[in-house]
Amino acid sequence: MIRFENVGLRYESGPEVLRDVTFTLERGSFHFLTGPSGAGKTSLLRLMFLDHKPSRGLITMFDRPIATLARHELPDIRRQIGVVFQDFRLIAHLTAYENVALPLRARGKSEDSYRADVIELLQWVGMGERLDALPSTLSGGEKQRVAIARAVMGRPRLLIADEPTGNVDAEMGNRLLHLFVELNRLGTSILIATHDRELIASNPAPALVLHKGEVEIHG
Repeated sequence: MIRFENVGLRYESGPEVLRDVTFTLERGSFHFLTGPSGAGKTSLLRLMFLDHKPSRGLITMFDRPIATLARHELPDIRRQIGVVFQDFRLIAHLTAYENVALPLRARGKSEDSYRADVIELLQWVGMGERLDALPSTLSGGEKQRVAIARAVMGRPRLLIADEPTGNVDAEMGNRLLHLFVELNRLGTSILIATHDRELIASNPAPALVLHKGEVEIHG
């Protein structure tokens, strides 16, 4: 279970970007996160990935209050979260295959145990012929698909995706949404930040709607 209770976020001495944000994501849930530009969606995702600390309020991740965790415990929480960033954050000197395999390598898995799964997943997202391609040779849409494959490869407990279909066509967008739905059926909690109303309408999942730093739940 993931819980935000009266969470606020302020950058240095500026105004609050998020105010009194309260919601709960139950284990295995599927939610969209939407709202106008500047509403605070990316800031909320950064809090959830532990990239920032809240200015106030309580965040609970996987039933553990973040404020009580020691610094050395935070990497263990992060390893349970898959993230698709808008800027992709692929490792420049690693191939598409190596980027996707990275979460499993970090856990000490042998390549024999994951090679077939990595290749199959890259084929699923339409990158089966670009296994050895470096990020510098990929288009924005191709980088996005590799980033998504990397995020889901380790079967995380929580998947956070920031505009995951923003650089792909409608057909690939539907394919990626199907991938998220299947991962959700296996028990992963999903939170997709998007402006795409058609994507939201195509799935009956509830939406967290951010407006001026505050959140409402629709659906």
